[in-house]
Amino acid sequence: MTDKKDRAARGFPVVCVGGSAGGLDAYQRLLRHLPPDMGVAIVIVNHLRTVATHLADILPACTTMPVELITEKLQIEPNHVFIIPAQRDLHVEDGAFRLAPISKPRGWPDVITVFLRSLAQNWDGRVVAVIVSGYDGDGAAALRGIRDVGGIVIAQKLETAAIPDMPESAIESGCVNFVLSPEDIARKIVEIASTDSQTIGRRHLPRHMV
Repeated sequence: MTDKKDRAARGFPVVCVGGSAGGLDAYQRLLRHLPPDMGVAIVIVNHLRTVATHLADILPACTTMPVELITEKLQIEPNHVFIIPAQRDLHVEDGAFRLAPISKPRGWPDVITVFLRSLAQNWDGRVVAVIVSGYDGDGAAALRGIRDVGGIVIAQKLETAAIPDMPESAIESGCVNFVLSPEDIARKIVEIASTDSQTIGRRHLPRHMV
């Protein structure tokens, strides 16, 4: 059985930023406007098959938070930026990342959808899903599950996205709480983190009560 103290330590918010083509611009603009000490873990899930490994080299220039390429059983920590590795599905188990072979080796990957569903089922703190620029509609199918566990869903404002397909699919799901530019997404994350830190007891209620 999971220790209650361990569960409480995992009560901080996790923000999944899902993107694809054109996502780099959104990631950079977002990270530049996030403070390094807000108590939130940022997980960037890029569904282009080879780009993820480059993000771990590029994005440290945009933030003072540690930027790490995810490895098997890496512990999820606040005030860190985590990057999905290429050709892997990403899951959460007991406060750590778990990696699996990509479930869709052909066609558009659904790595964002896979990770969001795992977060909704297995993360004890607040979950924030952010969908930014990209082709296809990865992530949209998991957004209702995020809303059902009291999470928050944000889509990039279409006119600010290089490729609006992914945020548009998110909006069409009917599950989006906010449609914002990357800079305003950062401000909203800060607001959510601040509110969350002031309601610690509420965060640890059963999910159906959040």
